[in-house]
Amino acid sequence: MSRPSLFEFAGGDQAFLALAAATHERCLQDPELNHPFSHGLSPNHLEHLAAYWAEVFGGPPRYSRELGGHSGMLGIHAGQGGPDEFGTRFAACFIRALDDAQLPPDPEFRSVMRRFITAATSEVNSYSPPGTRLEPDLPMPRWSWDGPQT
Repeated sequence: MSRPSLFEFAGGDQAFLALAAATHERCLQDPELNHPFSHGLSPNHLEHLAAYWAEVFGGPPRYSRELGGHSGMLGIHAGQGGPDEFGTRFAACFIRALDDAQLPPDPEFRSVMRRFITAATSEVNSYSPPGTRLEPDLPMPRWSWDGPQT
């Protein structure tokens, strides 16, 4: 019997929408993240964020089909010049939001989620400096119980 994907284990689309909403709310409460999270976001930001995370963890490929995939996500952040600490602060909001969104408290699941957000924020930070070039059509990251898949 095979294990469910992380997407399925978390609770599917509704779980990732709840996680996106909870993470966003935590970012609004953070004194450093408040400004970027309260200005200039798409009205569909939560749905887009949820779709991205859902796809990464084994859900449907909506983000790739409709929003430009991994390069599309990185393009939103590329060249914005945010301080490196934004990634660390965002990761902390994400990790605390796992509880807020009532995602499973399973230690193995939580470990994978922490490893993912640490890697993801590091990658986003690497594209942050002004003038950074972004390759088109970068492959969407895929994460399973074993971590990142190649």
